[in-house]
Amino acid sequence: MSELAIGYEDVLAARRSIRPHVHRTPVMTSRLVDEEAGIRLFFKCENFQRAGAFKARGAFNKLLSLSERERARGVVAFSSGNHAQAVALAAGTLGIDATIVMPKDAPRSKLEATRNYGAKVVEYDRRAENRDRIAQEISEKEGRVLVPPYDDPWIMAGQGTAALELLEDVPDLDAVVAPVGGGGLLAGTATALDGAAPRVLAFGAEPAAADDTARSLETGERVRIDPPDTIADGARVEIPGEKTFPVLMELAEAVVRVPDEALVHAMRLILTRMKILVEPTGALGAAAALEGLLPDDVERVGVILSGGNVDPSTLAELLGR
Repeated sequence: MSELAIGYEDVLAARRSIRPHVHRTPVMTSRLVDEEAGIRLFFKCENFQRAGAFKARGAFNKLLSLSERERARGVVAFSSGNHAQAVALAAGTLGIDATIVMPKDAPRSKLEATRNYGAKVVEYDRRAENRDRIAQEISEKEGRVLVPPYDDPWIMAGQGTAALELLEDVPDLDAVVAPVGGGGLLAGTATALDGAAPRVLAFGAEPAAADDTARSLETGERVRIDPPDTIADGARVEIPGEKTFPVLMELAEAVVRVPDEALVHAMRLILTRMKILVEPTGALGAAAALEGLLPDDVERVGVILSGGNVDPSTLAELLGR
């Protein structure tokens, strides 16, 4: 590892490691969506990934790095949904016992899917309890290996493999835009771009109500915000990761703020024009492009649709607005 948490070689190693366990997701386009955005968009459909999100990449890379002794101890993770499902899936595939700490208000579909993959779920109150502390206590008490959702080199490197695939399919991009929660996906994406195609810019998109990363990049240090209220449940993060933030400071071009209304519009457009279901967090990058939040000279953009796990009732409510 370099002085940053990960380097390009780590992303390449992650791709070799996880290849037997994850899907190479398709890149899709739409002339009608391009016309509305005013630029060419190439959608990397991680909503078609195993467990419905890019998180499977990092989860498998992390768990595959564990020793036999660590695997025997089991793992514990904390997540609002997609990381929970990914760790549960990876653990079940590799024969590792898993406990997942999830907020009580997480989408019911994500809670149920995590249990269905075979993991034990421990629920907590997002506004009154600290998930990190709960997971750490379980780790210390039961000897389980802690699997963070983003602030881990193996997780970050695994997430960067999506961008590698995107570049192989569409090498002549001007930029790639990825959703930002804790920064693991964008850190991996920026690292992949820096190593494989340094001229391609890495942009992040986060909810306007959860703009801890944008504020932090503007000030040059990690900024903590109050618990954010946004429909993008996978991006309700209060402070960027200790390991992800330096990578973003050095390699990311910028992080733009996306209003929730723009997420709903992007979800509806992608569903009606492309017949692709994307969850609110997964639509962040698409919304940024559709809202014209990227620089004017960026004309060919890779957009990572990070996930498609959304409750039918939530989907109906959002699209009915």
